[in-house]
Amino acid sequence: MTILETPRLVLRELTAEDADALAHIISDPETMRYYPAPYDRAGVEQWIARNRQRYKDDGVGLWAMVLKSPGELIGDCGIIRQEVEGEHLYEVGYHLRRDFWGQGLATEAAIACRDWAFANLKTDRVISLIRPENLASRRVAERNGMKVWKEVTWRGLPHLVYSIERPCGDGA
Repeated sequence: MTILETPRLVLRELTAEDADALAHIISDPETMRYYPAPYDRAGVEQWIARNRQRYKDDGVGLWAMVLKSPGELIGDCGIIRQEVEGEHLYEVGYHLRRDFWGQGLATEAAIACRDWAFANLKTDRVISLIRPENLASRRVAERNGMKVWKEVTWRGLPHLVYSIERPCGDGA
């Protein structure tokens, strides 16, 4: 099911059939260097299952990022409901296959997800949780209009909480 489109991308729900393509991203040690570890095949399948459950439970999750031409899955991007210091917040998250880095695709998808969140969710704030040393993800968050809101220890690791508030006059 297609969630949204941008000029170059389609974001749609992940399916079990996406496991091989997704493994090229979240099993890559370089792409996942700011995670505790890259995912093995079972982990990739659990990643998809977790997001499919999020679609049912929260109405959001990470979606497959598909390049319109040639229709290839090159990453994921979406919105996850996260608990940060006891507060439930919507996070824009993204992972992009390494051979597509530096083309603005993560930013394009993240901006579309931010706009979708403000149009479709009852929230006044959208965040991105980013490890301080992950400069590329920090740049995507900044191009998404986000600024560092606070620093937290999240899942045992230091994270910056990038944040953007709903534009004035955009009532939920």
